[in-house]
Amino acid sequence: MSITVNAIERKDQGKGASRRLRKEEKVPSIIYGGKAAPKMISLSIHEITHLLEDENTFTSVLDLVVGKETDSVVLKDIQRHPAKNVVTHIDFLRVDAKQTLVTTTPLHFIGVEENEALRLGNMLNQFVVSVEISCLPKDLPHGIDVDVTKLEIGDHLSLTDLVLPEGVVITSLQHEDIEAHDQTVCSVSEPKIVEEEEEEVIEGEEGSEDGDADQADESEGSNNDGDDTE
Repeated sequence: MSITVNAIERKDQGKGASRRLRKEEKVPSIIYGGKAAPKMISLSIHEITHLLEDENTFTSVLDLVVGKETDSVVLKDIQRHPAKNVVTHIDFLRVDAKQTLVTTTPLHFIGVEENEALRLGNMLNQFVVSVEISCLPKDLPHGIDVDVTKLEIGDHLSLTDLVLPEGVVITSLQHEDIEAHDQTVCSVSEPKIVEEEEEEVIEGEEGSEDGDADQADESEGSNNDGDDTE
């Protein structure tokens, strides 16, 4: 099922024009790429906010409708207000069905609840949560599954261990020296950090008690010295 984004072409440019659009509850945007010239557009803040609530919007080829024209695009960049987290600008990149597309897709870690080591309280360390991929638009996945069901303590998965959808490649692994560009995606380990923090708390409490005792001794000694002086 395709996702449609409705837009209106705009002529005004600059910060002033963008501020006016935002006051009208519209988002200034741009379409670029391909053989056509870049096009300045605006979107309804309500419509685009609703679409962005669906993760598939970030990983799909979208139908961007401007008047009577429809462009096949992907989201290239989203800017948000630093305090309000409201969308303030969006870049769309045109795609060609016959040309390879380079984009980023999320990793979906599955099998966590079924993993025996994790059920016993051990930790799943996630070092990579998204990867840059290359594929034709028709092969664009909504994400890549990382199955951790059978991982035991000390086990890990690297980029080269991932099972990729047909037609999809990880760009960092296209270099001649694959080992140098391979990365650990996740691993299973004992919860050592938690144990160390608990030990530090216990040691701190013991030190506090010793310190109180030393202060009490010093206080008594001070009082005795004072009595002797009198």
